[in-house]
Amino acid sequence: MGRFQQLLAFVTIGLASWGALAPAQAQSAAPAEPAEIIAFGDSLSAGYGVGPGESFPEQLQAALAKAGLDVKVVNAGVSGDTTTGGLARLDWSVPASADLVIVELGANDALRGISPDVTRRNLDEILKRLTARPSTKVILAGMISPPNMGEDYARRFNPIYAELAQTYGVAYYPFFLDGVASVAALNQADYMHPNKDGVAVVVERMLPLVQQVLAKG
Repeated sequence: MGRFQQLLAFVTIGLASWGALAPAQAQSAAPAEPAEIIAFGDSLSAGYGVGPGESFPEQLQAALAKAGLDVKVVNAGVSGDTTTGGLARLDWSVPASADLVIVELGANDALRGISPDVTRRNLDEILKRLTARPSTKVILAGMISPPNMGEDYARRFNPIYAELAQTYGVAYYPFFLDGVASVAALNQADYMHPNKDGVAVVVERMLPLVQQVLAKG
C-alpha cells in the first residue's frame, strides 16, 4: 500500500472511531435535570407572612442543596385554599414532570368546620390522581383539628391522613406543624402561621423523610 493510501486509511478509521464515540460522549456530558419537588398546599406552603427566601419551599430547597441534592422546589401553595380548591386546581398546579409532590392541605377545612367527609373525599381523589402518575412520588402531610372544633369533629378529621396514606401507599408525615404549633416564639402574631424560624423547624423535621423518598429512585 502506498504512503498516500496508508494515510487515507488511517484518517478514515480515525473518523469512524470518533463518530462512534461522539454520541456517547455528548450524551454523558449532558447535565442531569434537577429533581422537581412541588409543595402543593395552602398558606403554610405559600409562605404567608414571611419574607423572601423564608417560605417552606425556599427553605426546603436550601436544606436539600446543603445536603448535596440537586433539586428544584416549586411553590404551589395558595393562601386560604381548602382541599376542594386544591382538587380543583390539581391538574394545572402540579405538572406531570414532578418527581415528588408534598401534599399539605386540610388546615382551612378544619378552621371552617367543613365536613370531614368532604375533606376525606377530596384528599382521596388528589392521591388517586397523583399516584396514578408512574414517575411521581408523594408525601402526605397530615393536619390536626383545632381544639375549638370539639372532640367529635377531631375524631372524624384527624385519622383521615394516616388512613389515606396507608390506602395509597404514600409516605406520611403525621403533622405538618409538628414542633411549631402552640410555640409562641415560632409563630406569627396570628398564632396560626409559622414565622421564618418556625418554617425552619418544619423543614428540619421533614427533611429526613424527603431525602428518604427521593433516594428511592
